[in-house]
Amino acid sequence: MSLSPHTTPSGNLLLGFLLPSIHAAPPFFTQQPNPATQAIVTEQWSRLILSYARHRQLFTVRVEDAEVTGGEWDEILRNDRINRRLRSSHLAYILEQMAAKNQLVYDPPKQSRSALLYWRTPEEWAEVLHEWASTTGQLNTILTFYEIIEPPVPSPLSGIPMQILRKAIHILTKTNRAQIIAVADGEGVRFLPGNAGK
Repeated sequence: MSLSPHTTPSGNLLLGFLLPSIHAAPPFFTQQPNPATQAIVTEQWSRLILSYARHRQLFTVRVEDAEVTGGEWDEILRNDRINRRLRSSHLAYILEQMAAKNQLVYDPPKQSRSALLYWRTPEEWAEVLHEWASTTGQLNTILTFYEIIEPPVPSPLSGIPMQILRKAIHILTKTNRAQIIAVADGEGVRFLPGNAGK
């Protein structure tokens, strides 16, 4: 069988996800005894996981996802055309390597089975957040965190995990582009123009 890219159906999404040709190679799904080879495989898996998460807007991956048939990660963690799937122990190793490169953070902390993916870094999310506030006329308006995560009109921030949102807001506060404000039901944020404090 020749190795070629393959497009997934991606559930009911209009655009499928283009899997790299290495996804059709049986050794890709197996931990390699040679450290140099495994480093290449891990790098390829890391890129694949992050690009697929971005494509599907997935923020969380769990070691158990390798064992779940029909789950949201099934399209990339298995390849039925070559009868292969990534084992949970291999996925745990890949996630550990991704954590070491700040490509994800374990959530909740102090465990290594579930992680939040940084397909955008917190710094990139801060820019997306400020751009969203600017283009939707939200500058100098106090918004609750919930209004950002669950906006009335879907946005690039829809469904963003609270932990990532907090990091992005913290980055904006350090550059005087946001202020944390106490509101009746918890915390809110006021976004300031980019030149605030200059």
